Amino acid sequence: MKILLLLIGLGLGLAVIALLMKLSKHIEAVDEDMDRQKEPNTAWEEKLGSIKNNLEGYNYLAGGMALVLILIVIYYQIAGTPYEGHFREWLNLVVRLAHVTFGIAWIGASFYFVFLENALNRTKDVREELAGNLWAVHGGGFYYLEKYKVAPTKIPKDLHWFKYEAYFTWISGFCLLCVVYYFNAKGFLIDPNVLDISPVSAIAIGVSSLVVGWLIYAYLSKSPLAKNVLLFATVGFLILVFFAWFYCQVFSARAAFIHFGALIGTLMVGNVFFVIIPAQKEMVSAAKEGRPLNPELGKHAGWRSLHNNYFTLPVLFVMISNHFPSTFGNEYNWAVLAGISLGTAGIKHYLNLLEKKQESVWVLPISVFLLLAVVFVTAPEVSDGECKEEVAFTTVYAIINERCISCHSAQPTDDVWTSPPNGVMYDTPEQIANLTEKIMQRVVITKTMPQNNKTGMTPEERELIRCWIEQGANL
Repeated sequence: MKILLLLIGLGLGLAVIALLMKLSKHIEAVDEDMDRQKEPNTAWEEKLGSIKNNLEGYNYLAGGMALVLILIVIYYQIAGTPYEGHFREWLNLVVRLAHVTFGIAWIGASFYFVFLENALNRTKDVREELAGNLWAVHGGGFYYLEKYKVAPTKIPKDLHWFKYEAYFTWISGFCLLCVVYYFNAKGFLIDPNVLDISPVSAIAIGVSSLVVGWLIYAYLSKSPLAKNVLLFATVGFLILVFFAWFYCQVFSARAAFIHFGALIGTLMVGNVFFVIIPAQKEMVSAAKEGRPLNPELGKHAGWRSLHNNYFTLPVLFVMISNHFPSTFGNEYNWAVLAGISLGTAGIKHYLNLLEKKQESVWVLPISVFLLLAVVFVTAPEVSDGECKEEVAFTTVYAIINERCISCHSAQPTDDVWTSPPNGVMYDTPEQIANLTEKIMQRVVITKTMPQNNKTGMTPEERELIRCWIEQGANL
């Protein structure tokens, strides 16, 4: 049965991917057919344009889902075998590399185009048909860029679309979410100390929350509330704070932070897929067919693009937050997440104002103060617990052997890790002594290790480790 399921899954996934690879050739053929049409407004040309838009709009989504199907089928074939941990580790590496690469391209494009919009010369020697222009120098060359108020009189055939970075970032990010958290929900997604639920329920909550979050945001963006920028931003931020709190009541701390980032990433890619690109396609079609264009389309797309620009720094923080337990390991981790998101968005606002050459006295200081406040609030409390007796290393060594060595060893016996996480090993007394600062931070202060307290370390054992370290960590 397993072999049959594997063959069906692989066959279906590969067939979809092969079909999508051929679609690009079909799209090029559609373009050539459209160019051969002599009359620009024929029904045939409109039909070709509709086919082209549909093919371009959904093939990446289908390809991503086919890839996810293949990964899921392969994973469940090797689940419980010695290959499971090895497969997960390499899959994590490959998908993470792809996600970071596409993410850099997407965020870089967002930064650049918002800068371009903010820095345009809109008054000096600007032709009537232009909204502005900009001279720039980069990489040993000079560049001259122009932005049209609506569209040029003739649309060039080779028109670059900035959408693939967004699509592939979200697809690779969702794959990474599956690899790290959904494939091993019991180990990384669920923390019984937070909420003891089944893996299926946890995954369903995670995925559905992304859909619900997008629907709420899309509704607010089209509501009268969107006309009041300050009120819209305030309500939107409060909704995000609710999601941050909700995730921290359902998932493990690290999974909660990642799902918050996945939610923001979903809002961003939704803006691209459902608003920005359709508006751009309508602009191009109207210009080609000589139809009058509704300028509100461009304004609305630009407004959503600006939303994405403010989302970028909070998303970047979430991407690296898993390496810093002082954030996700705090008792009020949802508030820490909200505070850092607001502070980083404030810094992006200051940079946007700076590019417009607009002075703002308070935005940057308030944002920096908020981030410093988070640092101060999350500072560890100095334990006033007295260590009545000197703790021997043999006691600590026994605790580490029972609670930590299954993962942090040259040859882990854990069912998830096939190599020591981050290269941390406690096989020898010297290795333990050299990492006392990290042990104090992760085991005693933030209590984020063992992962989700998988091995059941007790508060008394954490206190013994604390006393041993504070007494000098003698071997």
